[in-house]
Amino acid sequence: MRDVDRALADIANIRNQLAAGTMFRGFGPAVMAVTGVLAIFMAGAQSIWPEALAADTLILLAGWVVTAVVSVGLIGAEMLARSRRHHGGLADAMIWNAIQQFLPAGFAGGAIGLVLVRFAPDSLWLLPGLWQVLVALGIFASVRSLPPLIALVGAWYFVAGVAVLIVASLGQSLSPWMMGLPFAIGQFLMAAVLYFASGEHHAED
Repeated sequence: MRDVDRALADIANIRNQLAAGTMFRGFGPAVMAVTGVLAIFMAGAQSIWPEALAADTLILLAGWVVTAVVSVGLIGAEMLARSRRHHGGLADAMIWNAIQQFLPAGFAGGAIGLVLVRFAPDSLWLLPGLWQVLVALGIFASVRSLPPLIALVGAWYFVAGVAVLIVASLGQSLSPWMMGLPFAIGQFLMAAVLYFASGEHHAED
């Protein structure tokens, strides 16, 4: 039994090494573009109905938390389907590797948000810029398993996050577009990178 367990462990390690060295194709351009549209929709809705959707910073940010949850759900559902289709028996290992790369940034964003809400609500204006910087770090962490040009998306989110921090600090306040515009552009840029890397544009010719 010990030899069998060792053999199974070796097989699992080989699968993980194969997954780590294979480009992940679980992220689809269409859903990424949809999440960009969601960002524009939320920013527009908060601009049109500020009394209901952006009465204060906490309500404004709550709308973006909902938008993020919906976006992650859409991306996750497509990731599962595309991974099964493109990676076959390696799908589970590929998905787990992709999740591991983004988890630290995701947990950091959630933890920082909770700390500010609980202990420093007057500093909530920091969150959009910090979230964008953390998204950039998550993307940079995943460069080795995604198309190389995905680094441009990470660079965009980093620059946008720093810019939002600077602009928001001037009045220590936020507008919906400080979230909507950077995320919409970032998601559309990611959709474009994934689209051209996948070769789907050649399949349509």
